[in-house]
Amino acid sequence: MSREILYVAEALSNEKGVSRDVIFEAIELALASATRKKHMKDMDVRVDIDRNTGTYDSYRRWTVVTDEEFESEERELLLEEAKKTDPEIEIGDVIEEPMESVEFGRIAAQTAKQVILQKVREAEREQVVEMFEDRIGEVLSGVVKRVERGHVFIDVGSGIEAIVPREHGIPREKVKRGDRLKGLLIEVNRLNRGPILTLSRRSPAFMIELFKVEVPEISQGFLEIKGAARDPGHRAKIAVFSHDKKLDPIGACVGMRGSRVMSVANELGGERIDIVLWDENPAQFIINAMSPAEIESIVVDEEKGAIDVAVNEAQLSQAIGRGGQNVRLASELTQWEINVLTTEQAEEKNEAEAMEFVREYEEKLDVDEDMAILLVQEGFSSIEEIAYVDESELLSIDGFDEELVEELRGRARDALLTQMIAKEEKLEDKKPAEDMLGLELMNDKLAYILADKGIRTRDDLADLATDELLELVEMEEQDASDLIMEARKHWFE
Repeated sequence: MSREILYVAEALSNEKGVSRDVIFEAIELALASATRKKHMKDMDVRVDIDRNTGTYDSYRRWTVVTDEEFESEERELLLEEAKKTDPEIEIGDVIEEPMESVEFGRIAAQTAKQVILQKVREAEREQVVEMFEDRIGEVLSGVVKRVERGHVFIDVGSGIEAIVPREHGIPREKVKRGDRLKGLLIEVNRLNRGPILTLSRRSPAFMIELFKVEVPEISQGFLEIKGAARDPGHRAKIAVFSHDKKLDPIGACVGMRGSRVMSVANELGGERIDIVLWDENPAQFIINAMSPAEIESIVVDEEKGAIDVAVNEAQLSQAIGRGGQNVRLASELTQWEINVLTTEQAEEKNEAEAMEFVREYEEKLDVDEDMAILLVQEGFSSIEEIAYVDESELLSIDGFDEELVEELRGRARDALLTQMIAKEEKLEDKKPAEDMLGLELMNDKLAYILADKGIRTRDDLADLATDELLELVEMEEQDASDLIMEARKHWFE
């Protein structure tokens, strides 16, 4: 029988491409299972096979546990009983006793079969995981095996199955068995159920990788892809930049007679791809990204991360795109919030904003309308700029002398000081009182939330009913009632 075990281990190892140790471990588990069945007990059995001779020994095992942990006399032994044979034994130790081994015959072989196959499957799966876990982000190609409820199953070679889930496929793409398909590897599944590899055809990164294959200048380092945005199956935008001034990045990506971009588009189900020239200047980059619409003017708000783009009214629909597609893809590509306006709307908005600055300067700097308009026309958009800008910029304005500039700067700084004092007073009004913070059932977070809603003192809290407190903050009704009663406690002392 020992030779038979060696033969089985060698044959399965060669057939399945897994190590002999994995096969031996599977046989050991199978023999242990057969031993339990022979004795018809739920015992813990360990089988040890000699890897050289094929002979094996069996051992019955007990784990040492406490009275509280004891569950099975077939597998566990109480500590006090174990110490009778070994005074130095501890909780968690295992006691083993040799026992009669079952033969590796027909029954044992049948019992071993399922265990061995399971172990082999696990080993094969682990091999695939190790093969692909460092390849996430690569494009894999294979043949479609089947399509089930929108999920596409692909054989990527050597019998390895990958899946393109419905949510990662291109909408309304017609795929049938036998088609050759590509996808971006995004996940390697270590679980024992389902395909091991998950591919995406919807990700912008998939389109980027396809361009890297079609455009050798990218891998050579002459071109760089700065970003991509997709409306899968319909339209996409990709931003490119050339490190070589002699190389046209858009022409390189388009290829001779459009061959390169068409190859990528065909793989993406006929997606229309706009190749955009990247620019380090956000405004110019956005103008490029809004192509084919022609931009009349652009206003950047860096604080809000937003940009107003003005176009001729005749081009408004083209700039926005069907269902907002063009502006949405441009926003995703540039990472800016883009607002598309007609030229007339942009002018009206600019005039309204300018008049807000004019009114602010009139009120806070105590200047007339003409002076306020002049400051706005010269590009000053805040009190802070007037207060702290270099003096020479103000002196460069026609009619401004040193005395006037000093007066304006002084008024601007006074206005900022007034604003700061008002802000501090407002914050002080929203600060909880000491008697509120001193309540045992109160915490700082809750106290500041209540203070922000006008409940600053212990008496303010005590005046509330339980349902009124629950409308202000989320907490348990009993906790709210207890907190109010604690706030009222000093009334009765």
